[in-house]
Amino acid sequence: MRCVDLRIFTEPQQGATYDDLLRVVRATEDLGFDAFFRSDHYLVMGDGDGLPGPTDAWVTLAGLARETSRVRLGTLMTAATFRHPGPLAIAVAQVDAMSGGRVEFGFGAGWYEQEHTAYGLPFPALGERFDRYEEQLEAIVGLWETPAGETYSFDGRYYTFTDSPALPKPAQSPRPPVLVGGGGKRRTPALAARFADEFNMPFHSEDDTAAQFERVRAAVAAAGRDAGSMTYSAAQVLCCGRDDAEVARRAAAIGRDADELRANGLGGTVAEVVDKLGRFGALGATRAYLQLLDLSDLDHLELVASEVMPQLRG
Repeated sequence: MRCVDLRIFTEPQQGATYDDLLRVVRATEDLGFDAFFRSDHYLVMGDGDGLPGPTDAWVTLAGLARETSRVRLGTLMTAATFRHPGPLAIAVAQVDAMSGGRVEFGFGAGWYEQEHTAYGLPFPALGERFDRYEEQLEAIVGLWETPAGETYSFDGRYYTFTDSPALPKPAQSPRPPVLVGGGGKRRTPALAARFADEFNMPFHSEDDTAAQFERVRAAVAAAGRDAGSMTYSAAQVLCCGRDDAEVARRAAAIGRDADELRANGLGGTVAEVVDKLGRFGALGATRAYLQLLDLSDLDHLELVASEVMPQLRG
């Protein structure tokens, strides 16, 4: 079976404090998972109340950077609609330094309109959002990769940088890994090939994932990049149990059906979850982001670490 690194992915906007996330990231590190990632959202999704309210992704990761020593830290995905690219480049570089070079920058165009209207954020039409996102990617990467002592300028349709000192520099050189993801068939693969170190396909079937990986591979080749320079990953909802009863209990705790999660996520017994992760590995995914929705259930993490992870390490 192909080796697949396991990463924990959380959705704090559903209702979590910083201390809740700190407990999860400590368990993530202690149990040997590769990384801790969080979403970048400001509004609960679904029927929950979201209490006590959202936590900012990069403020959170800054705190967690000082409370951990090994685990990688990142976002799936920071929304381009939330922040100006200049201050965002500064913030991510600072968190990378605070972590000793453990940050990974997942970056997306932004999609959830209600959170924008709820917090007074502009939400342009899709075409403009993607245009802004592309300019932000180019500018942020350009700022990070500008050699020390030189300046960076960029004249885009939406963003202009003039003789920026392009500071501070991230701890990682020339920059933190950049993740691009999603199911867009044309612009997304092209942007991934141009800017990304990793392509992530979130919450899709094996067939859809295989097709998108192939589009990205074609875009990487068209860009003249080495095929091995791109990492491929998948994100799936986690609902693993020692037996069917435990699977059903965990599914109910997050308001889902066990059989539905077997079909559309990483739902099932240890053997079922290992088998499905192996199938994603066969498609080329060398990393899997396990979406942990019940942040109080640390036994869930212990089960995966002790019984799933060893079977995926080759």
